[in-house]
Amino acid sequence: MTESFRRSGEYENPEHSQGHGEQTPDPLQSAYPQQQHASSPVNPEWPPPPAHQPVQPVTVEPGTTVWPGQASQASAPAGFTAEGGYGGGDGNGGGTAVMTAVPAGPAPAAAPKKRTRGPIALLAAVAIVAAAIGGGTAYGIQELTGNDTVASSSTSTNVIPSADKGTVAGVAKAVSPSIVEINASSNAGESTGSGVIITSDGEIITNNHVVSGASSIKVSTSDGKTYTAKVVGTDSKKDLALIKLENASGLTVATLGDSSGVQVGDTVVAIGSPEGLTGTVTSGIVSALDRDVTVSTDESQSQGQGGGSGQWPFEFGGQQFNGDTGSSTTTYKALQTDASLNPGNSGGALIDMNGNIIGINSAMYSAADATSSSSAGSVGLGFAIPINTVKSDLATLRAGGSDS
Repeated sequence: MTESFRRSGEYENPEHSQGHGEQTPDPLQSAYPQQQHASSPVNPEWPPPPAHQPVQPVTVEPGTTVWPGQASQASAPAGFTAEGGYGGGDGNGGGTAVMTAVPAGPAPAAAPKKRTRGPIALLAAVAIVAAAIGGGTAYGIQELTGNDTVASSSTSTNVIPSADKGTVAGVAKAVSPSIVEINASSNAGESTGSGVIITSDGEIITNNHVVSGASSIKVSTSDGKTYTAKVVGTDSKKDLALIKLENASGLTVATLGDSSGVQVGDTVVAIGSPEGLTGTVTSGIVSALDRDVTVSTDESQSQGQGGGSGQWPFEFGGQQFNGDTGSSTTTYKALQTDASLNPGNSGGALIDMNGNIIGINSAMYSAADATSSSSAGSVGLGFAIPINTVKSDLATLRAGGSDS
């Protein structure tokens, strides 16, 4: 048999085996002769030693390379010690630094974590607060900055409870307390319209044609309370007006959204008082954007939001609807919706499914005429002033409006 087993003391120095033709001399060995460790008993069960490899440099740490002969000077990393390789090394250049694990002592106690300070901690705190506030962002901002601050959102803020999110019922429940009915009296008659509460002390946005020329204004909130109001400012060119309730406080404020993000096909909800039916809710979609709607700026046109034909005349696409707009008119870009709007919805809210006001309803087409009411009612052609137009006009309205 050619297979044999070595016993204790039979591991020979490679140099001694060369004379028997068992190994080819290694060039590195001749340059760096090795010495064998003192012999020790060898357990027969131990596996044979690995095949002899050429001596290689050992890198002990970045930037430090140890070559044979430098073992005694090499500094070993923490937890390791340098020993001679193969022959044990005699400290005179006969060994290679080999890292041998040294039993580790008790692990040092972990250093206490430092409390994060500075901008990172501040940002983390802000993120936590923002997440906690959630749908109440607009309300929280208003409470911190004062009652005269309009609750506004540059992006879509969800003001609907999570259980009712995405439902018309959820929108109606959350926003209806912010919508009012307006009854305006003037020498020309009476008109009925709607409005949106924008401050808790009673600032309300509505259409100019709802209150234009009014000698007295009565406002009813969703809880049945009635207030007297006065006109703060009007802007007939944009068909907007700002009125203020007397002795009001603690009112539910609507959140003004961002109409620039509205898309055709978005589901919307309209809330108002058509024909004096307070708090009526309808729904539909956004049918088109940037429609050129022309309305009258004549004060005499303010009559007609309640009683009689109850129609507010406007022009669209070169045609006149609901009567004659007169010679004094203004044109604005409007959102078109198929949500049912009827006389009395003017000044009310067009709302997205997160509960944000995206428009003020201002014009609607009705097929009814002065002689017959058989075809009266909405035919799905309604228009609203984009809420971004309203927000940009608030300062002017609070200063008395462009008509002052």
